[in-house]
Amino acid sequence: MNYLILVSHGQFSEGLKDALGMFVGDGIKTVKAIGLQSGEDTDHFENRFKSLLSTLEQNSELLILGDIIGGSPLTTVVNVLNQENRLESTIVLGGMNFPMALNAAILKDSSSKDELISSVLREGASALKQFEMNDDPEDDDEI
Repeated sequence: MNYLILVSHGQFSEGLKDALGMFVGDGIKTVKAIGLQSGEDTDHFENRFKSLLSTLEQNSELLILGDIIGGSPLTTVVNVLNQENRLESTIVLGGMNFPMALNAAILKDSSSKDELISSVLREGASALKQFEMNDDPEDDDEI
């Protein structure tokens, strides 16, 4: 089984998981979320992640999406995965946003590692745009 684990500062990952549930239905069972809470030290966060990790099948593949590469939550998670010899079966990506997480949740069980990485990163980047109103009345049919 493959799992998507959302890692963040604060409640971001939990909120993102909640929103994903509206789109992926039963697939949400393989999505986990954990965030370093305000005032929480990294040792406590590390123990919470170890506890979460212990609930997953040992031979499962993991896709970790973190809010910030180099941030304490993601760094802590990577250190634990390294200690547990689970980095070989893990993909770690940073800068998570909703389109990226949705793509990951949908494709994690059906794509090769390289295809998954490419698709998730491409979707995350392509979603970044400025919203602009279209004032051309002839284009109203295209909405």
